[in-house]
Amino acid sequence: MLTTIASRCFQAATQHPMRQWAGWLSLSLGLGLLSACQPDVPHTPVAQLPILQGEQLRYPAGHPQLSLLSTQAAQAANDLVVDLPARLVWNESRTQRIYPAFSGRVSRIVADVGQTVTAGSTLAELASPEFGAAQADTARAQADVQWTLKQLQRQQSLFEAGIVARKDLEQAQADAARAQAELERAQARTRLYGSQAGVNQQLSLTSGLAGLVVERNLNPGQELRPDLSGPALFVVTDPSSLWVQIDALEKHLPDLKPGTALELTVPSWPDQRFQARLQTVADFIDPNTRTIKVRAEVSNPRRLLKSDMLGTVRLHQHNHSGVVVPASAVQLLSGQHTVYVQLEPGVFEPRKVKVGNESLSEVLVSEGLQTGEQVVKQNSLLLSREFKSAREALEGKPGPGRSAP
Repeated sequence: MLTTIASRCFQAATQHPMRQWAGWLSLSLGLGLLSACQPDVPHTPVAQLPILQGEQLRYPAGHPQLSLLSTQAAQAANDLVVDLPARLVWNESRTQRIYPAFSGRVSRIVADVGQTVTAGSTLAELASPEFGAAQADTARAQADVQWTLKQLQRQQSLFEAGIVARKDLEQAQADAARAQAELERAQARTRLYGSQAGVNQQLSLTSGLAGLVVERNLNPGQELRPDLSGPALFVVTDPSSLWVQIDALEKHLPDLKPGTALELTVPSWPDQRFQARLQTVADFIDPNTRTIKVRAEVSNPRRLLKSDMLGTVRLHQHNHSGVVVPASAVQLLSGQHTVYVQLEPGVFEPRKVKVGNESLSEVLVSEGLQTGEQVVKQNSLLLSREFKSAREALEGKPGPGRSAP
């Protein structure tokens, strides 16, 4: 409505020159009323852009992005924690894998997975003609020993009577010794596989140690041959102790000594720490992964840990030079590790550094930083983008969120 009044006043002023002054006065009053009726629009201040001076990016005081760039002081690397990937396996010094020594057919299965056995316990029985032949060799050797002993007694009597020569007596003694040796060999072979007296062709698969049956890979009536490749028929182990296989890097070698205490964590029990003890370090580096195979042993009395579990081993490294910063503070820019250092409030500078050991949470910086310097640990990527935008603005290129002048 006020716009219409102002328009009519303007037309009256132009059509009647004698009333020009009055028309202009009416127009001014109309425009004043129009502006007075307009709602007040709040003025939103625009944050000033940070300024790049040399290699330093300076934010104006109170800039909203400053609250996003949290910092942390670099700390002296007296004790660096390194996380290494690990895998749990059976303790091979307490594990037995049982294979068939003779071909045969499974006639009876005695033990199953999860069953506790003692040393000498029968796990399964095979009907084995091949083992029966070994039993027959033992019986034949026993008969040969008895016959050669009688021959030796006969030759001894004849020699004492002067009927036979000494060489005949010595030949009988040699035959008896050979027969006795063959008997001992045959008995040892059959005794090794639990043979009983006689020829029954029953081959018993027995456990050589006390433990738990953790694998069974045979079925009733299955035909077995010792020359067939495949998994063990039974695996018996003591699960109260497990091996920890660790993949370490070359730079970790100075801290990998037999007897070193390690801390193991697994995803299944995130709130528990299992203490392990380093046992051996390989003397070669895997050419494919460039890692060193390390083995530790962990006690497992409650059997919370299982074979083939994946976990993380924490290694404490001591007496290192350099500083420790959060892993989130280090970026890889154009092949160079970089951190952003806060020189003073609102002033940041990129710093090229040399990285030593790295873990999931911390990084050892051996060169480029001093103890106590403040590094940006959160939203460092945002700061990197601001540096890039500021450089492009100086070069005349519009950066993200900016327009070319």
